[in-house]
Amino acid sequence: MQFDQIINAKIKNDSDQPLMKKNLFSVSDRLQKYLKQYGRDIVLPITYKDLLNYRNTTALRNKKGKLTHWETAVYDLKEMEFLKEGLIKIYANLKTEGNLSFIKHLDVERIDFCEFGNSVPFRIRIINRINDNYDHYYIKAADASRIYGLELEHLLSPNRITFLSHKDTLVEEHIAGIPGDVFLEDYLSLPETNKIRIAKEFVKFNERCFARLLGDMRSYNFVIDITPDIEDYQYRLRAIDFDQQSYEGIKNLYLPQFYRENYTYVDLVLKTLSAEVIKQYQMEERAAMANRAVAGRKQLMELISIMIKDEISEYYKIKMLREELNTHFNTDYFSTCSTMCNIVKRQLKLVLQKHLQKIVPD
Repeated sequence: MQFDQIINAKIKNDSDQPLMKKNLFSVSDRLQKYLKQYGRDIVLPITYKDLLNYRNTTALRNKKGKLTHWETAVYDLKEMEFLKEGLIKIYANLKTEGNLSFIKHLDVERIDFCEFGNSVPFRIRIINRINDNYDHYYIKAADASRIYGLELEHLLSPNRITFLSHKDTLVEEHIAGIPGDVFLEDYLSLPETNKIRIAKEFVKFNERCFARLLGDMRSYNFVIDITPDIEDYQYRLRAIDFDQQSYEGIKNLYLPQFYRENYTYVDLVLKTLSAEVIKQYQMEERAAMANRAVAGRKQLMELISIMIKDEISEYYKIKMLREELNTHFNTDYFSTCSTMCNIVKRQLKLVLQKHLQKIVPD
């Protein structure tokens, strides 16, 4: 994809916007068995439905006093005591494989929830009473398409993902970083920000999302992780929202470069990188993805074989996407795809094929 094709990033186009809400897809027995095999499925002391028993809520403001999309849930005392014990145990399962020896100095400081997201997530703040350090994790309604998105991120991106799932409940670790929209507002103009490296990482992030068909990567759905390096900083863009894994039927929704919210990043790419350098970074990311796919080949193929049999989108969207991808690649390779996962599998093969052949020659 050429980065000078940015009309949708400049001009609002309602037809190219993902749905704000989508139906949740149930977790099949096959997927649950896979999750158990790889240590993702454990019995949880608290379920998503338990957290719905709050009495009222209060609006939550950030450090600058601005209202956020989050609200703090308020529970009666007996309910809160029950929740605290279970939520601390879940944190132990998430962080230390269930080692409970340290939980006596942990407490639940706050439970927030957000109606803005598809999964209406709860955010749990755990505080260490000894030093007041805090951490977060999330409890959400389980959604098969989101779980597939998390697993594909774990297997194909440079990032490892920790999450747990049991029946109708999904638990996710907090992914640390500066939200992409906040970075544009507060960090991009700082003299120490290396704009060329930001542009480079946006190109690579764009490539990863398109290769595995992760949609809705508007600036507030990814974070930027900053790491001090020799005389400078390194950056990495990380997805934090996986609700739109291979769900929509419009090809451009899988390319972050086409979102109006990301136009500043696209403009930065065009101003700082030549077409030749952009192509180099795209090839680098495809080669890296191919190496990850080969390294995790057994687990990736198990996941794909289960995903192919699951319903994670609607047929008219499947038909639309396969036609758009056929046009994009000037092929009929996607014409026989009857599920979204068929499309994901062929997309990965098509995008990574040349690099896979070099790693695993015929």
